[in-house]
Amino acid sequence: MTGQFILKSLSQSRSQAETSTQVFLKSSIRNFRGADATSPLSYKAVMLEYSRPKKEKVKRRSKGSRMNAAQKRRMKLFTIRPEHQRLVTSLKAPAEEPSVLVTRLCDHLQWPETHQVNDPQFLQQKLLKADLHGAVLSVVRSRCPSYVGTTGILVQEFKHVFKIITKENKVKVIPKRNSVFSLEMGGFTSFIYGSRFEQRASERSAKKFKVRGTIDL
Repeated sequence: MTGQFILKSLSQSRSQAETSTQVFLKSSIRNFRGADATSPLSYKAVMLEYSRPKKEKVKRRSKGSRMNAAQKRRMKLFTIRPEHQRLVTSLKAPAEEPSVLVTRLCDHLQWPETHQVNDPQFLQQKLLKADLHGAVLSVVRSRCPSYVGTTGILVQEFKHVFKIITKENKVKVIPKRNSVFSLEMGGFTSFIYGSRFEQRASERSAKKFKVRGTIDL
């Protein structure tokens, strides 16, 4: 008798719980439908947890990637076409050109009467950090005899070579190493030892050069 009484009381408590749940759902949910509300409770587990709303990801503007050296060579950005190699025909001879470069660099180093440079050593320090594009260069010494005597306007300077255009409108590529160049300005001739000049024009302005006694090819 005691076992039957326990089973009966358990079944009654279970039925009471179901009815109380139905009453609670009817009172708390609008437009309550018994089948719609009981089906998720019977077959699915409802997770009562707080979920944060997802933030919308803001797309950052992608920075344009720079071209590397191989891509620049493929596109031939630094190649001078033959139709663009006509720079010297309208210019005067190098001996007749005014010393524009020395005037811009060292106006305060010239005597007002003679317009001659009075401090050549300081001028050389200026030239080491100057941008030489447009200057007239001549090869005075080189291990390759065919380069000696070549004169022209500097149109491109790279780390290891000079590109100059001659009077014949031809582009000559002269390696800096094992070559000596001369640069005339205002009656003053400066010699550039290419083996010690293997720097880019942008890097040379911040480089500190050491004084050397003798420099051989």
